[in-house]
Amino acid sequence: MPSSASRSSSPSSSSSSSSASARKRLLISAAVAVAAVTLGIVSWRATAPEDLPDRTSSAAAAAPKGSDVHAELAKLARREAGDKLALGRADAPVVLIEYSDFKCGYCGKFARDTEPELVKKYVDDGTLRIEWRNFPIFGADSETAAKAAWAAGQQDRFAPFHAAAYADGAKEKGFGRARLLELAREAGVPDMERFERDMAGEAAAAALRKDQEEGYRIGVTSTPSFLVNGQPIAGAQPLDAFAAAIARAKAQAGTQGGAQGGPQADGRAAR
Repeated sequence: MPSSASRSSSPSSSSSSSSASARKRLLISAAVAVAAVTLGIVSWRATAPEDLPDRTSSAAAAAPKGSDVHAELAKLARREAGDKLALGRADAPVVLIEYSDFKCGYCGKFARDTEPELVKKYVDDGTLRIEWRNFPIFGADSETAAKAAWAAGQQDRFAPFHAAAYADGAKEKGFGRARLLELAREAGVPDMERFERDMAGEAAAAALRKDQEEGYRIGVTSTPSFLVNGQPIAGAQPLDAFAAAIARAKAQAGTQGGAQGGPQADGRAAR
C-alpha cells in the first residue's frame, strides 16, 4: 500500500496524473466501443440472408481493422488457475471464450459436435484453454440453468453438468428445479444441499451478471459467440473454422512471446 507521501502530490503533478488517467480511460472506452462494432458486424454477417451480398460486403468494409481491437478483446481472457468455468492450462497460448445459453439449440450443437473435438485436439495438448461465460438470453429457465451450472462448478463438476445440460434433447425437458437436480446428480455433484444453496445464492447471481455485462459491453447479441485470442467468431461454425482460428492465434502468440500473461498452472474443470 502506498505511503501518505507517495499518495500526495503537487497541484501540477496531480493535474498531469489526472489527465493521463482520463486519456487512458478514453482509450480503453474507445477500444471497447470499436470491439463492440466488430463483434456486432461479425454476428450480423453470420446470420444475414445469403441473397444480400452487397450489404454484407458493405458491412465487411465498415468493420474496424487492425490488431488493436483484437488485443483489447484478448484481454478478456481471465487466465485464472482456479477458474471453475474453464478447461485447460492457464498459460495456454490460445484462449477461446464462449458466450452461451443452455436453451440455445446451436450452443448445444457446438457442445455436442465441435467442443469435444477441440478438447481432444487442442486442450489436451496444452494449446487451448476454453473459458465459458454464461450468457442467458432466452428467459428465466436460461438464467436458472446458468446459475445451476455455476453451482455445479463450485464442486468441480461444471464440465459434466455442461455436457448433461447440452445433451441431445435436454433443453426440451426444460430447466425447472427437479430437472436441474437431476442434471446435477447425472454430473456427479457430490453435495446436493450445497448445490441448491449455491444455485440460489447471491454469488451465483453476481457471477452471472459479470458474464452478461462483459458480453453486452463487447457487442454480443446472439449465442453462441466466441473469441479466439480476441478474434470474434459468431455461431456454431464447423470444426474447420475453429481449427483455422486456433492455428492463426497460436502462430501469432508464438511471434509475440507465448501466452498473454497468467500463471503457469493447469486450471481445468473436472470432466
